[in-house]
Amino acid sequence: MVELEFINAISAIDAATWNAIAGQDYPFTRHEFLQALESSGAVAADKGWQPHHLVARRDGQIVALMPLYIKTHSYGEYVFDWSWADAYQRHGRSYYPKLLAAIPFTPATGPRLCLANDAEREDVMQAIASSLPAHARQMGASSVHILFSKPEVSSAWQPLGFMQRSGPQYHWFDRDYGDFDGFLASFSSRKRKTLRKERKAVAEQGLDLQILCGSEISPAQWRFFFHCYQLTYAKRSGHGGYLPEAFFTQLAATMPEHLVLVIASHGDEPVAVALNFRDQHTLYGRYWGCVREYEFLHFETCYYQGIEYCLREGLRHFDPGAQGEHKIQRGFMPIATYSNHWLADADFSAAVAQFLDDEKLHIAKYLRDASAMLPFKQDN
Repeated sequence: MVELEFINAISAIDAATWNAIAGQDYPFTRHEFLQALESSGAVAADKGWQPHHLVARRDGQIVALMPLYIKTHSYGEYVFDWSWADAYQRHGRSYYPKLLAAIPFTPATGPRLCLANDAEREDVMQAIASSLPAHARQMGASSVHILFSKPEVSSAWQPLGFMQRSGPQYHWFDRDYGDFDGFLASFSSRKRKTLRKERKAVAEQGLDLQILCGSEISPAQWRFFFHCYQLTYAKRSGHGGYLPEAFFTQLAATMPEHLVLVIASHGDEPVAVALNFRDQHTLYGRYWGCVREYEFLHFETCYYQGIEYCLREGLRHFDPGAQGEHKIQRGFMPIATYSNHWLADADFSAAVAQFLDDEKLHIAKYLRDASAMLPFKQDN
């Protein structure tokens, strides 16, 4: 029998035990990443992110883990349910707290249910599907949400009572291009010319690009990155960002092998930066910022340098982050991402189910239409 328990700090389980279950390749479920979020204060009860991680045991042995949080708002999730919260409020009910299985501030698809043995998946999912909603009701939570699961896992949650929701992102995949010129060769002539013009414009503005990995990144470069990170959030959201400098400093010390920094300089002055994470197969674009605007520099720093890095390092997939239709004409494929949702209130659950059915049709049509915007030759 699988039994569930909940811990209110990642430190309740030591790193070796957690990583033995969650793995050490996908960076965002590593103990070090989740610990940095908590110890830096980025996630905490007073930030609306109370850690409440799920631990599944069989005969006393841990068989599965799930990063889980008690949320009192919907910021930092990238699967938008504000309209659901508004509907609850209009009917005099509370949508918060809710339970969220996700990686805070990270819309990157990957494992959310981490298993010691894949053979345990069915039993563990059955146990969670029967016990987690009951736990949510007991604590007064309105709902349970599992964000950015892999497609096959998301589909497996559906018959267990967790409705599926889809959304669009734009990802790059290596189709044996060999190098960047091989990638461009797959474009139509006009689109290829446009992209080359963008890259040439960056060079003609006297900008140089450098990629640094892990321990190659100096403390001064980390300080510059964080300054740019804060500037980006100040411009976009009017605050200095969700993540404190201590979060990045801790990652630099504990998991440098996952960090890839692109720095753009004008002469000796750094002017822009993009931080990526990586595993064995995928590059994850996460944060960008600049101290001065240059034409096409964002595309060069965040996309073209990442594609070149993937081709050079043998990474087959580049996930550059949420949103941004402008990625399509630069060779990023429109794809569907998936989340799952359980709501305690039967009436609201039925209304959300109808909403999701309608939304799914719109998303499928959008992905078809967006794919027609890709720059590739017709025979690709």
